[in-house]
Amino acid sequence: MNIGEAAKASGVTAKMIRYYESTGLLRPAVRRSNGYRDYGAVDVHELRFIRRARGLGFDMAEIAELLSLWRDRDRASRDVHRVASGHIDVLQTRIAELKGMVDTLSTLVACCHGDGRPDCPILSDLGGGIDTGQPLERAKRR
Repeated sequence: MNIGEAAKASGVTAKMIRYYESTGLLRPAVRRSNGYRDYGAVDVHELRFIRRARGLGFDMAEIAELLSLWRDRDRASRDVHRVASGHIDVLQTRIAELKGMVDTLSTLVACCHGDGRPDCPILSDLGGGIDTGQPLERAKRR
């Protein structure tokens, strides 16, 4: 199948398929006599694998390692477990950071009157404590 058909079958855009090939994540497709890429069922399966791994938040290096392990039928499951466990740690750190952002923003929103007054604790916090209600350049000249 051509790249458009492979994209449709895998749920990965043609642009991303080309990118995965250029980075070496996906093996280069066989070329037809007319120069078009020709993809088979294995390629589509690998593209689906990549799409699913990206959906779980794995970075490109992790996906490359997992794909290599997936292709290797003599792999040890402990190697896959190590990659997935490490990724869980990354996700938990990210969750904690996001929770901190939500908590901070929730506090700021609760402190903001949300009315017609110009003073705003949200903008003050984002501005590092400066909330003049004016562009920063004008505030500096005063």
